[in-house]
Amino acid sequence: MTQGIFCITQMMILVDDAGGEWQSIGHAPWNGCNLADFVMPFFLFIVGMSIALAFKRIPNLQLAIRKVIMRTIKLLFWGIILQGGYSHAPDKLTYGVDIKRIRWCGILQRIALAYLIVALLEIATKKAAFKVLPHRCWAIFKSYCLQWIVGACLLVVYLATLYGIYVPDWDFTVHNVDSPDDGKHFTIKCGVRGKLDPPCNAVGYVDRVILGINHMYHHPAWRRSKACTASSLYEGPLRKDAPAWCQAPFEPEGLLSSISAVLTTIIGVHHGHVLIHLEGHSERLKHWTLMGSSLLILGMVLHFTSAIPLNKQLYSFSYVCLTAGAAALVFSAFYLLVDIWGWCSIFLPLECIGMNAMLVFVMAAEDIFAGFINGWYYNDPHNTLVYWIKKHVFIKVWHSERVGILLYVIFAEILFWGLVAAILHKRGIYWKL
Repeated sequence: MTQGIFCITQMMILVDDAGGEWQSIGHAPWNGCNLADFVMPFFLFIVGMSIALAFKRIPNLQLAIRKVIMRTIKLLFWGIILQGGYSHAPDKLTYGVDIKRIRWCGILQRIALAYLIVALLEIATKKAAFKVLPHRCWAIFKSYCLQWIVGACLLVVYLATLYGIYVPDWDFTVHNVDSPDDGKHFTIKCGVRGKLDPPCNAVGYVDRVILGINHMYHHPAWRRSKACTASSLYEGPLRKDAPAWCQAPFEPEGLLSSISAVLTTIIGVHHGHVLIHLEGHSERLKHWTLMGSSLLILGMVLHFTSAIPLNKQLYSFSYVCLTAGAAALVFSAFYLLVDIWGWCSIFLPLECIGMNAMLVFVMAAEDIFAGFINGWYYNDPHNTLVYWIKKHVFIKVWHSERVGILLYVIFAEILFWGLVAAILHKRGIYWKL
């Protein structure tokens, strides 16, 4: 389990810090699925498996519920602190956020919501206890049928809202001091139902109504689309003929899309149940690979037939299927290598950092450590140790900014934090929620 958490955490560092230079690594601007788009569902899948193992036995119901609620509160707290706009690391040596424009949603907030719903559901439906179930394909589905019923209800609510709700015209004001349109007011014409395009989808509409447009993410991935920038799929200045919505906010971890995201966690819980209730490696692998392959194929069919496009921003059903299926197959591969073939020593570094995933997420993926280092500069705030290493040790040596940044992320961030996590693991120091 910790090996999977390690891979997801390090993949997040890679896509956050190198995705801007490598289009196949960064998030897809809208429809499609790149490496970065697998990070969130892989997290949710592992959270689901962890829930199944953590609540394998529930000796005290009230204590279990209290732990779930407290962990949810902690995740929400750290999510708002790290992604609400309070920290400006690593580029700006400032902090603080205007409450009128604080971002309420984010990665940890989505994980908190999925964890809360699925953990309480697991506690409420825990009847199978810790016993071996028959090897029949539907035995586990039948034992936890209520969870799948809840998942189906969530899917119906999501699809009914996505395709059924009317999206009216809406307004926004540009809040970007670097834009010539800063302070200007724009109106986006919609008046449609069931559209899945960037400006007029129900996911954005629900967030604008409930969260408020000022509390949404102001740098959505759609700004790298062909409609917005000539540099697509890379970051770049907006086209002169770019539509107004290119400068509008959009919440990729919003409310409606998070309802769909809960499905990934339910699928993860199911795979955890397989680990608990099925005896024998072959039976477990057979179940995981069959379900993982089926989900993967279903997601691809829905996308390539244009029935439901893959879309991380909307957390579409095809995206749920494809990414959950991929997560199941990747986990099966780790299970085969570590638990069956016994390659434990090779993957020991993965275990170390997986035990301190929260620390690495905060310090590396959210750039808190880099921001602290950047606070010590010589003559100019841009003349920092991080900048010097990136420029002189990597970019100049390889004569390529793209290659240099990729190698910097691999060696100066991923391997560095792997070493730090190994030292902390050896000393028995962990940051847990």
